[in-house]
Amino acid sequence: MIKVLVVDDHQLIRSGIRRLLEASGDIQVVGEAESGEQALARVGDLQPDVVLMDIHMPGIGGLEATRKLVHHHPDVKVISLSVQRQDPYPEQLLAAGASGYLTKDCGADEFIQAIYKVHGGERYLDAELAKGMALSRLPRGKAGGGIADLSQREMQVMLMVVQGHSIQDISDKLFISPKTVNTYRYRLFEKLAVNNDVELTRLAMRHGLIDLNTG
Repeated sequence: MIKVLVVDDHQLIRSGIRRLLEASGDIQVVGEAESGEQALARVGDLQPDVVLMDIHMPGIGGLEATRKLVHHHPDVKVISLSVQRQDPYPEQLLAAGASGYLTKDCGADEFIQAIYKVHGGERYLDAELAKGMALSRLPRGKAGGGIADLSQREMQVMLMVVQGHSIQDISDKLFISPKTVNTYRYRLFEKLAVNNDVELTRLAMRHGLIDLNTG
């Protein structure tokens, strides 16, 4: 059972997230908090595995709360939540120690998958957000070796490949055939001018899409 603490200043959102997660069967919401300060005060007693942390809250806010929480409780994983993909904070939050970043309009399956992944020690980013982060690291005028041309599905496949998922695992999680997964892989190789998964992983590292210390 994965224990989760939900942190958001809107009770309606906290209640909705609780219902969503508890319906999964193997995620337990052990508590809620309405501010970063309250989350920091409660995490020691509740001992959650994962904290879902809203970014925009009164008081110290999600960024500083994440920094303090990870510093004092390094075993707790934090997933940052935002209302928009164009939020200016993703890289700052990841640098502060967050293990994932989601928008609140993501689907229920993605929400739950993100919790499983960060609980397992991986980083989870929305595919379009990951693409935007990669492009933001490029010098002005550079095309990014094809990153700008990747579709959301291509970015999803790329992230799963460089995180070490097998073809069958990607097939199962994205509900596409193994043959289709391989088609995406070879299309990625062509668009990004790489020859294999190792080179693809190095490219992802250069653009900050995966943590150098992961795995």
